[in-house]
Amino acid sequence: MPPPPPRRTVHHAEALAWLDATPAPPHASVVTSLPDISELPHLGFEGWRAWFLDAARRVVRWVPEGGVAVFFQSDVLHAGAWVDKGHLIACAADDERATTLWHRIVCREAPGTLSVGRASYAHMIALARAPRPPRQPRADVLADGGAKTWTKGMGASACRAACRYLLEETDTRVVVDPFCGEGATLAVANALGFDALGVDVNARRCRVARRLVVEAEGA
Repeated sequence: MPPPPPRRTVHHAEALAWLDATPAPPHASVVTSLPDISELPHLGFEGWRAWFLDAARRVVRWVPEGGVAVFFQSDVLHAGAWVDKGHLIACAADDERATTLWHRIVCREAPGTLSVGRASYAHMIALARAPRPPRQPRADVLADGGAKTWTKGMGASACRAACRYLLEETDTRVVVDPFCGEGATLAVANALGFDALGVDVNARRCRVARRLVVEAEGA
């Protein structure tokens, strides 16, 4: 009898409250992208920065022993100054005494593309409770993040790179995205054989995330 297909569950909820109320399942890892200030304008910049650091710490804290938290974040310009989200994730890692397993750069646009206000690259950073020597070398720079279902989404190629790492280097069985948006990470995780669990505060995005499909060969 063939194994059952990977499961996908998407909860319409506020992510941090959901994390507080829900213990991490065994063999879970997180792949996510925390909202930037444009998605939480009511907080103001300092409020958003404090929220972002707290959210990153809570995600790292939530991941079970042996799991990995992968963050995909792009820098933005605010009031004439760049906001380095890679630095903010590193600060959260230090606060939680987490280990940075790797830090990659993902091109959101072709190298050399002129940009204003939002970087044409993104950080992809993996954190864990303890060092984990890599089993094989991997690219430090991804030339293309891949197709996105919405402007704030993580491209399919970037999702694939993160989930491939979990498949080949960890004992992960469930990929969790507490800020899942339209569900690209969940769809790629399912295509690679993982169960997937998503959370989003927006009901429309949850509906899209429940049905989004990415073929295995294009994941």
